[in-house]
Order: sequence, then C-alpha cells, then structure tokens
Amino acid sequence: MATHPREEITFLMAKPDAVQRGLTGEIIRRIEQVGLKIIGLKMFKATHKQIDDHYPKDEAWITRLGEKTLATYTKYGYDANKELGTDKAEKIGPMVRKWLLTFMESGPVVMMVIKGVHAVEMVRKLAGETMPSNAPLGTIRGDFSVDSAAAANRDKRAIYNLVHASETEDEASHEIEHWFGKVEKLSDYERSDEMVMYPSKD
Repeated sequence: MATHPREEITFLMAKPDAVQRGLTGEIIRRIEQVGLKIIGLKMFKATHKQIDDHYPKDEAWITRLGEKTLATYTKYGYDANKELGTDKAEKIGPMVRKWLLTFMESGPVVMMVIKGVHAVEMVRKLAGETMPSNAPLGTIRGDFSVDSAAAANRDKRAIYNLVHASETEDEASHEIEHWFGKVEKLSDYERSDEMVMYPSKD
C-alpha cells in the first residue's frame, strides 16, 4: 500500500490490437495528460508462458469466464450448445481463456508502470469499462473500440478491448513483478507540474 496517494503505482498493458492500430502513443498521451507519470515502459512479443502466467489459472476464475460467456449467449438468444458444443460453464471457461492467450500472443504488447495520485483508480477510469461497447465516450475503450462479448464469442476469439489495467494495488504489484522483475530499476522522476500540484510535499 502506498504511503501517500501520489506514491501509488499501477500496471497497464497496451494489447496487440492497440499496438497494431498505432494507438500506443495516444494511450500514453492520455495517461500523461492527466498528471500521471510513466516510470517503466517496454515493448516486446510475449511468450506463451509469460501470457499464461499473467492470467489466473484457478478453476473458479476460469469457470466465471464460462458463466459470463453463457450469460452473453442467453442475452442475445444464441445457442451455446450448438456453437460451442457445450452449455457447461466449466467447459466453456477454458475455451475462452485459450482464445485470450492466442490473442495476446498474436503481436507485440507495450507494458507500463504508472505512478501518481490514485494511479490504479485513475488508469482504470481512463481505460473505461472492460467491454468496449459499454465504455463511455472519452475513455480509451469508448473512443477506439466497439467490440463486444457477443461478437467475440461468436467469432470464437478474445474481446478486442485495447488495454489491460490492474484492478488493485496488490494486483498491480504482482503484475509489475511478473513483467518487470524484482530488481529492475524503475525510472521515477519529478514532473514539472508536481511543483504546482504539491508545493509543500517536502
């Protein structure tokens, strides 16, 4: 837990769809524009193991993926059994996770460590709701994607939602360690606007 809200750090990943569409610079601009700073940044094509270890493997989480997929099929009147060969959440979940891994391995990703006031909450607000079709305009997902679970499920692929943003400080800590390592030095620095925003911080 950060000792002060301005010391909070979080993790953001620009997914292959964001990189391939040339949106990385726009994503960085939006982060820096609000006063957050990027203290870690790297781009590469992740291996299967790196992506596999990034996403949870516990049965409960995977089954929830299946439950969300079934809920989407029900909402739009699609036949999960006909299209996926089953209507059991515990069997659909691994399929969805596999689609996700395949997508995340399809191209380079850009990973960032971001620091600033309530960084976790602020970055998630900038990203918008996980489902682009529900994300409000003005957010990264709302402005640059119209994808939905219904479309993705029928195509048997992951949802193209541009970015992954940590949900909590604990999750951010785990993901930063996974992608940047324990000993890799992050490049913290003082932004010029911090002197205005926090004139008495020392």
